[in-house]
Parts: sequence; structure tokens; C-alpha cells
Amino acid sequence: MERIGYSRKIEDPAFKKYLKNTNRWAGMFGVVLALIAFVGFYIAGELGIDGVENPQGMMIGAGVGGMFLLITLYSIVSRKKSRTWDGVVIDKKVKNKTRRDDDDHVTHYTVYEVIIKEDNGKKHEIRVENDDTVFNYYKVGDRIRHHAGLNSYEKYDKTGDTIIFCAACGDINNIEDQTCHRCKCPLLN
Repeated sequence: MERIGYSRKIEDPAFKKYLKNTNRWAGMFGVVLALIAFVGFYIAGELGIDGVENPQGMMIGAGVGGMFLLITLYSIVSRKKSRTWDGVVIDKKVKNKTRRDDDDHVTHYTVYEVIIKEDNGKKHEIRVENDDTVFNYYKVGDRIRHHAGLNSYEKYDKTGDTIIFCAACGDINNIEDQTCHRCKCPLLN
């Protein structure tokens, strides 16, 4: 089966519902974290833990909680401001790296990068550690489309592909499937 062209399935209402639910869950999670931070620091202030007493504990809790709310708001606004754009895969890189933890333990890992250039010249990078699935899925020269609000890239030419990434949740699916096994959104095959 020839699979050339961007899918019209992106217009399915399931994607709008997915984005609405994602924003709602992100908002609720941010509020819960903010409340936990505030209450936790309030209790620490009441108990005098680490020399912190109220109202200082409450102010720290309010600051940390506010930070969680700002991060949540930023992620929601970024998703809403995201736009659809087209581009091309211009490069792929593999980098072997090491990092040390607090105990001076060395960990070796591999970073797989796919570099995409928008038609307007702006560059984007997909970076994954220790998993070459995305790296192998895209080829230099592939035309791609980024769909507004989603964190995925649709290939223009899916001929010969055996897998496809869900445009909504990003999970790997069989190219023959019609909906994502995880989030149930249509696959753009």
C-alpha cells in the first residue's frame, strides 16, 4: 500500500479532545502539586523542621507552589500557541556520552538526534537517550509536518514503514492499525 501525503485524519475531533484533556489534567496536576507544597511547608513551619517556622514556611510553600502553577501555565499556553509547520530532516547524529552522579558513579549513554529544518529556516531537534527507534524512523531528506499542539512529526512519505508514531501521545503503533492502542486517537497513516 502506498502511503504518501499528509493525513486528513488530523482533523478528527479526537485530537481536539485529546488536547483539551491533556491541558485539563496538566492543570489539575499543577494545582495538586502547588497545594502539596503549600501544605507541606506549612506543616514543616508548624513543627519547626530544619529551623523553619511559620510564616516563613508558608511563604516558602507559596513560592514553591506558585512555581508549579507557573510551569503548568507555561506548558498549557505553549501547547495552545503551537502552530502547524512543514520541514525536512536535514541531519542525524549519534553521540556517546558519560555523566557522573553525586556518588561519582559514571554512566555511559548514547544520544540520538534528528535535526529538522522548517521551511522558514528555523531548526528543531528530536533528542532521545538510549533508544534509536525515532532515529531510525526518520531519514535525512524526509518531508515532515509538525501539527499544532502535538509533540510529534508526521512523515509525508510513509511508504515501506512498518510502524507509526501516534500524533497525539507519541506511542509506537503498527502502521496497519487505524487508531492508537494507547490513547485511541486516529493514526495518521
